Amino acid sequence: MQISVVRKVLEANERIAENVRQILSARNILTLNLISSPGAGKTSLLERTLQDLSGEFRMAVIEGDLQTDNDARRVAATGAQAVQINTEGGCHLDGNMVLTALDSLRLAGLDILFVENVGNLVCPVEFDCGEDAKVALLSVAEGDDKPEKYPLLFSLAKVMVLNKIDLLPYVDFDTARARAFAVKLNRDLKIFELSCRSGEGFAQWYDWLREQCAAKKQP
Repeated sequence: MQISVVRKVLEANERIAENVRQILSARNILTLNLISSPGAGKTSLLERTLQDLSGEFRMAVIEGDLQTDNDARRVAATGAQAVQINTEGGCHLDGNMVLTALDSLRLAGLDILFVENVGNLVCPVEFDCGEDAKVALLSVAEGDDKPEKYPLLFSLAKVMVLNKIDLLPYVDFDTARARAFAVKLNRDLKIFELSCRSGEGFAQWYDWLREQCAAKKQP
């Protein structure tokens, strides 16, 4: 009976998430679901991306956190639209939360919608938010075995961002090992190594965003 209840919850979410996907796809909006452990650098990645690409794309962010609007205020300071969702203890965002948040966004003319999920490598992966792609962030301050320990995220993601590479001289993190674990799970995974502090590696990340936006707008 418990399994049946869980299945019903996931199926209901999938229906709502597909509605979200149709709404956003009808407007050719690229939607990315950013998932990572707390502190991996999702908000820092967004801040730099929103600032650097503000002349090319109109972008918005849905922020998911247990409490506070700290991250939403950070991304709003870049000039991008931002909507905060406080889950009040919930460990993930879901399709219904994102659908509700869309009412607070100006979708007309929007190019990219980022969903910054609650910091967690497990629950957010299970719940579709209507995204085109999941983006997994892994900072080098974490273990390089994270893809092996949390395989579902890395097997479903289209991109893995190895963040904070400016810290590599000071931490015990083997980038080749992390890459090997991830690619074993997902041979089509795009991997970008970057530093939000120095800007290193962002050119490749931006090129990927441009490619995805162009593909989204193709008839």
